[in-house]
Amino acid sequence: MTAADVERALLDAADPAEIGKIRKRVREDEPVFGVRMGTLFQIAKAAADVAPGELDTLFEHAAYEPRMTAFCILDFRARRRLSDEERAVYGTTYLGRHDAITAWDMVDRAAPRVLGWPLMIGVLGDARVLLEDLARSADPLRRRSAITAPLWFLKQGSAADIELGTHIAAMLEDDPEPMVRSAVRTYRKHTVSSAR
Repeated sequence: MTAADVERALLDAADPAEIGKIRKRVREDEPVFGVRMGTLFQIAKAAADVAPGELDTLFEHAAYEPRMTAFCILDFRARRRLSDEERAVYGTTYLGRHDAITAWDMVDRAAPRVLGWPLMIGVLGDARVLLEDLARSADPLRRRSAITAPLWFLKQGSAADIELGTHIAAMLEDDPEPMVRSAVRTYRKHTVSSAR
C-alpha cells in the first residue's frame, strides 16, 4: 500500500457521525475524517509494510487519521519479532516524529512498545536521561510519552526498570495537565496490579 491508498481507505471509511467523538480529543483546527478507531486499526494493520517514504507522508498529513494510522503502523511493527537495531529505528522514529502527535491516543497506542521496549533493552541510550528529558518538556504530549512508555517495563522489565517508571511518575504527579496526571494514575494502577 501507498500513503495515497491509506488515505483513500480512510476517506472511504469516514462516517460523519464519528467526527464529534474525535473532535473531543484533537485540536480545534485539526482536520478529521471521522473514522471509527477499530476500522482505522484494520487499515493500519493492512498497511503495516508501507515503505519508509510512504510512512513519512502519513506522519506529515494535516489530518488526524493518517497520522494516527502512522503511529499504529509503528505499533504493529513493534509487535513483531525484531532485532535490537530494528527496535532502535522504530524508537528513534517515534521520537523524531513526536511533533506529529496531536492527541493523547497517539501516545497511548505507540509509546509502550515502540518507545518503551527499546528503552528497556538499552538501544536508545540512557533510558533515565531520555525519560527525564521528556518529563521536563513544555509539551504535555511529550510528558505523557514519558510516563506511558514505561508501561512496557511493567510487562517485561526488571525491578530497576519499574522503579525508573515510578521515578518518572513522581516527577509528573502534580502536572498541570489532566492528560498527564491521568497517565500517571494509569502507571501507578498497573504497578500495583503487576505486584500482585
